[in-house]
Amino acid sequence: MTTCCKTHPGYEELAAFIEGLPDKKGELITVLHRAQGIFGCLPREIQEYVAEKMELPLAKVYGVVKFYSFFHMLPRGKHPISVCMGTACYVRGAEDVVEELAKQLKIKVGGVTEDGKFSLDTLRCVGACGLAPVVIVGEKVYGRVSPSQISAILAEYAEA
Repeated sequence: MTTCCKTHPGYEELAAFIEGLPDKKGELITVLHRAQGIFGCLPREIQEYVAEKMELPLAKVYGVVKFYSFFHMLPRGKHPISVCMGTACYVRGAEDVVEELAKQLKIKVGGVTEDGKFSLDTLRCVGACGLAPVVIVGEKVYGRVSPSQISAILAEYAEA
């Protein structure tokens, strides 16, 4: 979805949401969630728009987007895949899981498949250390994942 021009209908929706807030102070994360829901990601032009509408410095908006792993500046696939790289997951083979996903999807971490079906990212920690290594596809969490399970996991989304 293109977000390059402010005539995109999403800008009106976002502006109405921001204007409808009783108080803008302290609502940046809420606004960014809504913006990402509308546009699918938060590229620079969306961040600039949010900064302008909320009367905040762009650096503050950018800092929040970069800090929180659930915000994305680039488009994601229909089925975003995230692999936890926290200590427990890493020690239990998360790196091998990432390599197998990248190989089967034919993309690098941060990439999106040509058909737009999958994107691949890593996370610092998802807090499910007992299930390490953890893979998240959309909202579904897979625990104790090994490289040999990747084909079956991807097959669940092949027809979707």
